[in-house]
Amino acid sequence: MRNTFLRRFVSSLLLSCAMAASSAAADDRNPFAGDARAAKAGEYEFRINCALCHGLGARGGGRGPDLTRVQKKHVHSDAEMFQVISNGIPGTVMPANGTNGQGVGMTDEEIWQIITYIRSQEVKAPAQAVGNAVHGKELFYGDANCSLCHMVAGKGGRLGPELTGVGGSRTREAIIDSVRNPSRRLAWGLTEATKEFPQEYESVTVVTADGKTIKGVTLNEDSFSVQIMDAGEQIHLLEKDKLRSFQKSRQSAMPVYDVDILSDKELADIVAYLIRVGAK
Repeated sequence: MRNTFLRRFVSSLLLSCAMAASSAAADDRNPFAGDARAAKAGEYEFRINCALCHGLGARGGGRGPDLTRVQKKHVHSDAEMFQVISNGIPGTVMPANGTNGQGVGMTDEEIWQIITYIRSQEVKAPAQAVGNAVHGKELFYGDANCSLCHMVAGKGGRLGPELTGVGGSRTREAIIDSVRNPSRRLAWGLTEATKEFPQEYESVTVVTADGKTIKGVTLNEDSFSVQIMDAGEQIHLLEKDKLRSFQKSRQSAMPVYDVDILSDKELADIVAYLIRVGAK
């Protein structure tokens, strides 16, 4: 009789474990996968909670990566995406749900709707890669002179935005446009320790009290002082009330690279290199 009781107890325990595992597995599946209405609701939630970093249409922004790519850096499955949105990614600017003061805390249902929306925006990569990444790296550090102002993986200049992750945060078209039309949208820099305060790479020209002209980009600025990096990467900390003049410009310090300077094929190779680096 005792053996019968033990067998029943063990069977009941195994059944409970199986049911719990089944329930957990069900929770890992997106209940709205492929649902157009859920995707529409997810778009609304995305605009409130995610677009500031990931851009409208999930095509990437100054802080967050382009989510329209099927291949993503931190996630593969919907379940993994759910965990990232819920818990954030330690050591990155990706916060846990409802903790960054932007947007509102989302329910599980709303998170699944956002995932459904992101999946609906994904664009499959072309069958054949566009551009030669190996040649692009040669151009970046060579004839195209990109590395004079931009750094990738710790190598290069500091005057312009750091580009290690740009291939994962911007679309191919956006990178090309920033080279052909650098002043159309000045890139964001993230200099604060909290990574919450964007700074645009504005060009600035100042004339000091002794008549010296300094041109560069602003690194930090408050009501009383400004920190500028010039073309030689020298940093100047200046008091505003001691300057003869202080002028900002929406004209990017980056020159326009038209097709006469950098051909479409050469630019495609450089972008291919940045995309390959950004995917790592």
